[in-house]
Amino acid sequence: MIGALPVAVASAAVLGAEGCTSSASSDRTLRFFTADQAAVVEAATARIAPGPADDPAEAGHPGAREADVTGYIDSMLGALGSLDDAAPLVFAGGPWSNRHTSGPDLMARFLALDPVGRIAWRRRLTGWQQQYRQGIATLDKLAGGDFTKASGAKQDKILVMSALSDFVSLLFEHTIEGLYAAPEYGGNRGLAGWKEIGFPGDIQPRGYTADEVSRSDGPDPVDNTGIVADVLKLLGSL
Repeated sequence: MIGALPVAVASAAVLGAEGCTSSASSDRTLRFFTADQAAVVEAATARIAPGPADDPAEAGHPGAREADVTGYIDSMLGALGSLDDAAPLVFAGGPWSNRHTSGPDLMARFLALDPVGRIAWRRRLTGWQQQYRQGIATLDKLAGGDFTKASGAKQDKILVMSALSDFVSLLFEHTIEGLYAAPEYGGNRGLAGWKEIGFPGDIQPRGYTADEVSRSDGPDPVDNTGIVADVLKLLGSL
């Protein structure tokens, strides 16, 4: 997970133009949120990372809606929904998928947690779940009942209120993760985030041809001159 970012950064990020107030994607299968909670999270993350539906200036640039950041957050919060879930959606396998090569999608298999890891993750997720429940309720309250019905400008003003600073900081962190994490975790839909920044993602197994291995790519950066030669001479005398 990406480390927590300062709330000042989060506050600056949510300031934007009038946004779209559509509800959460109707085809999403929710693991933790109710439909109403998911709609609020989608509206809030769309102010943090607006896409073309939220700000005309972002035409051609996918945002939180397009990448399904809400799906990422919901999958994460519901990762340990069942005690019988031997391989929760916490650590994808790997080391690569089949996005750039034939063969099995190794990223689609999630790793089992050992007992200590499961306890640690359940504690972490329980805390985040509580923050989201309280944060969503506060967003609705400050918006007069329904955050999704407020204008983009009003949503922005609410998101920078000090009463929400801790929650918005967490939401900003998870929004960035949902935009750019591997799609196996529920976000980055259609590789929207990766395509936006020109990141190819996992491209192994690629390896090198015999010609590439034998062909010099330039002088050795660690040459037998100066201090390097002296060090090698000293090592050789030991």
